[in-house]
Amino acid sequence: MDNLKILIVEDDPVWITCISNYLVREPVLQCVYRATNKEEALQSCREVNPDVVLMDIQLSDGKLEGIDAVLEISMMMETKIIMLTSFNEKELIIHSLAAGAVSYVAKTDYMKLPSVIRAVMCEITPVQTVMNEYMRLKKNELLASLTNAEKEVFELIEEGLTQTQIERKLFKSGSTIKNQVNRILKKLNVRSSREAVEKVKNRFYKI
Repeated sequence: MDNLKILIVEDDPVWITCISNYLVREPVLQCVYRATNKEEALQSCREVNPDVVLMDIQLSDGKLEGIDAVLEISMMMETKIIMLTSFNEKELIIHSLAAGAVSYVAKTDYMKLPSVIRAVMCEITPVQTVMNEYMRLKKNELLASLTNAEKEVFELIEEGLTQTQIERKLFKSGSTIKNQVNRILKKLNVRSSREAVEKVKNRFYKI
């Protein structure tokens, strides 16, 4: 395993120093970057493109911005996000995983971080497997009103394809795709394709 770039997002200076100093002792975890809030985390991700992000659930004076940051980062790039938490609330952990995190570690168990980082980099963890199935079932539930053809179009919209690209991929006319998109928007009660994608994604993590 090559040297990994690790971004730690933590607003407590004591914890971020403690975790950073511990991780740099590991041979492959020597490239450690820091951010103290969601905005810094997003900017660091753009600049550094980290392999792993260690994200505190609670940022900015008690606000749960860590979960929002996970969603935005996971939509922006592919990276492994591990939650750092002082909480025992299962609901918060579930929301974090649904937003895109792949695992979590209690801050008091920070010495487990090297092994957890290696695990998420080398394989799909049991947590990821469970959450992938959970999200698949919830997504199917939310899209139950769509026909199979409409679901096919929605999946391509999720992938970022334009209407013209969808027409070409599915070998359908522009009017057919337009009608299907309009029916999707009506059934999901949204005004645009972007809102539809955001509604489905946000459905899984909002508290």
